[in-house]
Amino acid sequence: MNSDRRRFLTTAGAATVFQLAGNGPTLKAAGINDQIGLGFIGSGIRGTGLIDEFKPIPGLRMLTVCDLYDGCLARAKEQIDASVDVTKDYRAVLDRKDIDAVVIATPDHHHKKMVLDALSAGKHVYIEKPMTWSLEEGPQLIAAEKASGKLLQVGSQAKTSAMAAKTKDLVSSGALGKVNMVRLANHRNNAQGAWKYAVPPDASAQTIDWQRFLGDRPGRAFDAKVFFQWRCWWEFSGGVATDLFVHLLTWLHEVMSVKAPVSVASFGGIVKWNDGRNVPDVMNSLFEYKEGFQADIYVNMANSLQARGNTILGDQASLVEERGKLILYPEPIDHDVQSYGTMQWPKAMRAAYFESRGWKPEGRPAQPLPPPNQPQEVTVERGPTHAEHFILSMRENKPSRENGEEGHCAAGAAHVANMAYRKGKRLRWDHRTNKVSDG
Repeated sequence: MNSDRRRFLTTAGAATVFQLAGNGPTLKAAGINDQIGLGFIGSGIRGTGLIDEFKPIPGLRMLTVCDLYDGCLARAKEQIDASVDVTKDYRAVLDRKDIDAVVIATPDHHHKKMVLDALSAGKHVYIEKPMTWSLEEGPQLIAAEKASGKLLQVGSQAKTSAMAAKTKDLVSSGALGKVNMVRLANHRNNAQGAWKYAVPPDASAQTIDWQRFLGDRPGRAFDAKVFFQWRCWWEFSGGVATDLFVHLLTWLHEVMSVKAPVSVASFGGIVKWNDGRNVPDVMNSLFEYKEGFQADIYVNMANSLQARGNTILGDQASLVEERGKLILYPEPIDHDVQSYGTMQWPKAMRAAYFESRGWKPEGRPAQPLPPPNQPQEVTVERGPTHAEHFILSMRENKPSRENGEEGHCAAGAAHVANMAYRKGKRLRWDHRTNKVSDG
């Protein structure tokens, strides 16, 4: 996605005019009172990345950072400014009157409460994906978003990329014909890719607020590995489905102009990383959509060869994201002259067949065939980042580019995939009622 990112053009001064590069809208921030006060809740690996993404956007004041580990707070001061306020209590961020919006990047099991509290406090919310820890939480956040009148944007960044926009245009134009299959994958085969993140040497009960990390989870003894590698346990995350499928599902729903799958079947297990985790490291799920296509989505943490990126298969062409490029592969021309299918016919009958198709009796074209269609690289113009879209929506009072319903449809599909994995059966899901049944 880095290739799709574009920074705002910035100028200094109290009266600032800035615009998106390209043909984006021009926005004005006239004076300090029009600046946006921003607070960060969670400044771990993903939170650190989000600070870097928001930092170049003009008209923002990064006022405070919350995290439960002293080292993350020290790192935030290095990133933003030594004078930025830091805390281990997220409510202290929400209580500040100068905070207009919060960026939440915490373990999944904290998402629901933090989002509800932030909306209740009158803050706009950017919540890192997945929006929820469980399927049941989605409708609660959607209702709270609507009741609050505040902006809620979920952080599945690929949804608003320029690559996604161009892909959506091509699909809707009919360039691929009837889409019947979408294949999405994520390969990785190293400790970092399997979430076995390095534990800081000073990690201890003195530098980490363990009880706040547990939240409403059952009590357990302090474990620095669990704190920094929390994605490996169902208690705190949804494993590969909510961490990695969700990115792919959000992109899929955007480019295919669909809401959610109607059924899911899943397979997988712990293949390589037998390190105490209880979530699978290899998982393959097949999602069925009422629009008439299937999505084959999988993560493999025991192999690094990913032959191709996101692939959309139609009966007229295929579209592939390959190493930051978008390639259109037209289907071969079918001349409907069957050399293989007529091999068992008598010679005279076969010759007559070829001649009836305008070919020579021995089965060769009478005239040179047109050259086969060649792959084409599709030009993609860059656009704003997901973070910039959040600020644009706030400033222009426009709808969220990834609202609660969209966040629920992606996270919910991942949750149902996990349920299908645990049950070992295909499950049906109605995202409108949030009901799951055997299918």
